[in-house]
Amino acid sequence: MSFRHRLKAVLFPLSIFSWLLLLLSTLSNTQGRAADWLGGPWPTWVTLVAQALFAAGVFIYQRGRTEPLVGNDFVGMMRRLVLGPGMLATVCVGLHLVERALQYKLPTNDRTLLAVIYTVNLGLFVVFLANTNYSWRSLVLFRAKPRIQREWIWFEVLLGSTLLFRLLNWVPPHPFDYLILGFLAVFGVYLSGNQQWVAYLSRRQKWEAVLLQIAILLSMAVFVSYFLRIEHDPNLVAPAPQQAFLLLTVFFAGFYALMGLLVTLFNLPTAGIFEQKREEILSLQRLTQLIQRGQSEEEVYTMLFDSAVQTVDADAAWIMLEDETGTRQGQHYRVSPEQTAAVHQLLQEHNLQHIEYLNNDLKGSSGFRDLNLPYGSLIVMPLRSAKRHYGALYMLKQARQGFDRENLSILQTFASQTVLSIENLNLMNVSLENQRVQEELKIASAVQDSLIPKNLPIDSWFDISSFAASAKEVGGDFYDFLHLPGRRLAILIGDVSGKGVTAAFHVAQMKGIFHALMQENPLAKSERDRFPVPSRFMAQANHALARCLEKSAFITASLYIIDYENGGFVFARAGHCHTLYYHSIKEEVSYFQTAGLGLGIIRNETYEKHIKNQFYDYNPGDVMVIYTDGIVEARNAAQEEYGEERLHQMLEKTYYLDADEIKQQILDDLAQFSFGQPMHDDQTLLVVKFKSAQPGSPN
Repeated sequence: MSFRHRLKAVLFPLSIFSWLLLLLSTLSNTQGRAADWLGGPWPTWVTLVAQALFAAGVFIYQRGRTEPLVGNDFVGMMRRLVLGPGMLATVCVGLHLVERALQYKLPTNDRTLLAVIYTVNLGLFVVFLANTNYSWRSLVLFRAKPRIQREWIWFEVLLGSTLLFRLLNWVPPHPFDYLILGFLAVFGVYLSGNQQWVAYLSRRQKWEAVLLQIAILLSMAVFVSYFLRIEHDPNLVAPAPQQAFLLLTVFFAGFYALMGLLVTLFNLPTAGIFEQKREEILSLQRLTQLIQRGQSEEEVYTMLFDSAVQTVDADAAWIMLEDETGTRQGQHYRVSPEQTAAVHQLLQEHNLQHIEYLNNDLKGSSGFRDLNLPYGSLIVMPLRSAKRHYGALYMLKQARQGFDRENLSILQTFASQTVLSIENLNLMNVSLENQRVQEELKIASAVQDSLIPKNLPIDSWFDISSFAASAKEVGGDFYDFLHLPGRRLAILIGDVSGKGVTAAFHVAQMKGIFHALMQENPLAKSERDRFPVPSRFMAQANHALARCLEKSAFITASLYIIDYENGGFVFARAGHCHTLYYHSIKEEVSYFQTAGLGLGIIRNETYEKHIKNQFYDYNPGDVMVIYTDGIVEARNAAQEEYGEERLHQMLEKTYYLDADEIKQQILDDLAQFSFGQPMHDDQTLLVVKFKSAQPGSPN
């Protein structure tokens, strides 16, 4: 039996015994036959010690129970708190009414019933506070940093000690008692500011959380009003420290509830921003899905135009398209042809029509002022690829300073995805015009090849070497890199189930999702926070892919975010192969064994529970080997697999080489092992070696 189970086995009977002792002590100090039977008033210290043991036992027992928060079900936890411990307040009221109704039928000198009901309500109140406090603890520590978790433990110890000392009437001399309480209050304000859970709620969930928190506060108020009313009842002799303990405990419990309520209310306006980001991702996916349904370029442009106008809330807009026949105007919204022609002519005169252009003060710009437009802000977003220019998107707002950096970033994402969609659509149309099966494979192979990074990231902190080979004309393996703020690098690797054209398109979708979700976060507090953690990325990607993946399809992936300036990285795997790692300090090779489920296997909100982040501080000389299952599942003539153990042994032999040499040694060993056998699955291999001489570190 574990220590936690042994502790719970002791605490439960201890709590029952201490409450019974408290009941007997209370009865002994109350007028009635029970007091006579118990031998008259017991010493006050017996009541206080029994109260202390009962409160400590209940709180420690509650702390050792299963975490009340399951996944991200914040509202569900509050609902259980209201329907469970919160209903204890109703019992308290009911017992009080029963006591009041019967007091006239009982002898005036026998207050046994009053003492029993008081002690029962006191016990219910302590249970209610324990449940409430540790529910708030789950919310405050949700995704909190280890430092916050350590500070919370200290806060628990200090607060519990202060409350128990006050219960036992061991109070520091004035004014030190107020200084201690003031310090605990400030410490509580500091810890309660960590309310990250609120950001994960939709607007509807936030309103529901507000109502539930108000219900919890009202339940707490019921108990408080009862104890305040009965505090001076001459028929019940309750020690003053006992009342002070109850009121001080409820103060801190109510304080957390109030802080959560205020944070939820203050964050209500941000719910629309998160829902808008979700709509942006869905719009992005709809653009890609048009290809798979065989739609036309015009429908893709229409989807782009409608999504852009809605997302940036433009007052006027139009799209200018270019093809072999020349320039032509596409859709327009609340703008006349004369106005669009005048703007286009002015931009041509200044050679601005083919570049990204943002002007938030049209009336203050000499050229635009002469046009006398009823608008104050303009964004021009070109639609272009490396091969050709497709046109441009024009967005107008009446107010000056109407567009911001976020609007520009969104339109950049929309434009790049649209161009990718158009090019993929064009490739598909070409394949249909030729011998469909063979030409489709060639075109899809070209699409996939264009999605694989040709230039690897180069930096002073690390070396990266890569290898990718498809078992057929078109494979399902992919990888990508993206530089993030704060000298960070995101590495994504994955494997789409199946092969052929469909897999290639899913690779294109995953690349688009990767770049879209890793864009700047409008609610980030600093430049270093402007991207999602890997587990959140996987959950958002799973939500987006659920609408476009076939029911039988899924994608395995791993995402690594390397903070190579601070010497650490965080990663999460969605059913992908385990990461092989060489620890230069320990001088040993091992696999990171982390949990993870493939994208598209579970297509609902519970998916994120199956993805875990893992943090690691790397050292100079460490080596990370990332691969797809085609490497370890390669077979020899005896149909034996290459396997993780042989890959493990190869890294033990080659860790001292540079990244290119390590990769080549592994590939040479793999080729020797599978000599003469066909490649059954796509093979992708990435080797990341953190340089022995890190920038800024002593040699």
